Amino acid sequence: MALMAASRTELRRFLNRTLKPGFIGGSNSNDSTRPAAPPFCRDFSSSSSSSAAAVANRREPMGFEPVGLKEYLDYRRSLYGEITHKAVLVDAAGTLLAPSQPMAQIYREIGEKYGVQYSETEILNRYRRAYAQPWGKSRLRYVNDGRPFWQYIVSSSTGCSDSQYFEEVYSYYTTNKAWHLCDPEAGKVFEALRKAGVKLAVVSNFDTRLRPLLRALNCEHWFDAVAVSAEVEAEKPNPTIFVKACELLGIKPEEAVHVGDDRRNDVWGARDAGCDAWLWGSDVHSFKEVAQRIGVKV
Repeated sequence: MALMAASRTELRRFLNRTLKPGFIGGSNSNDSTRPAAPPFCRDFSSSSSSSAAAVANRREPMGFEPVGLKEYLDYRRSLYGEITHKAVLVDAAGTLLAPSQPMAQIYREIGEKYGVQYSETEILNRYRRAYAQPWGKSRLRYVNDGRPFWQYIVSSSTGCSDSQYFEEVYSYYTTNKAWHLCDPEAGKVFEALRKAGVKLAVVSNFDTRLRPLLRALNCEHWFDAVAVSAEVEAEKPNPTIFVKACELLGIKPEEAVHVGDDRRNDVWGARDAGCDAWLWGSDVHSFKEVAQRIGVKV
């Protein structure tokens, strides 16, 4: 059911009340200043919830009371019916997919025959410093195949600028040996979502290797659309990439929920676009839980 203009405005107001830290699921950690974690070396642990009491005691403007998940989903059901979202948008690295081995281990193991002598700890520290540096005037790291960016990262991390070494590392991350699914039941859940009429899209800061990687992992067919930053020319948290994903699916942003593991890129970015958003590993811990929340039985 399409939203009336008044209903859409009311939903936005409701989301502004509802989607405050601590009222839509697990974590209440204040990580607003944490830089976005780079792919291949993210910390997949859940955030701390030690500030729950402080959040609960936060004073709201007059007439605004914090609401919980049940009230929020009940409100969406009043607008959409039993299935509360028409589409699920999914982050790739860290949510749908995870590296099968630590990045520093791979850089070191492949690099041994090219003279790389740094320890894995040194490689990881150098990687983090390199990844945090500003990248060009456009600020887009993943342009087309992302080779210039990744050449800079690999050489900065290892001290090795051998082109053959780079190509071996680069090619490794296009294979199903390098990645695995975070949730082994993802395929089953996505099939149930699509049968229920819920559309699915991947929304990822990635270069053009993402599509062949999804094919290598035999999961590209799960999705109705793939929005890759290298193709959209906008990286999360820029709302443009979320809006583009919704356009590809033929839905409005407020009809979608995005699931991702980075609070800044995935949660804040999606909400800036007008989408709902749940933090992977905190608000939701499996795709089955995502399906259950929006009213689809698996």
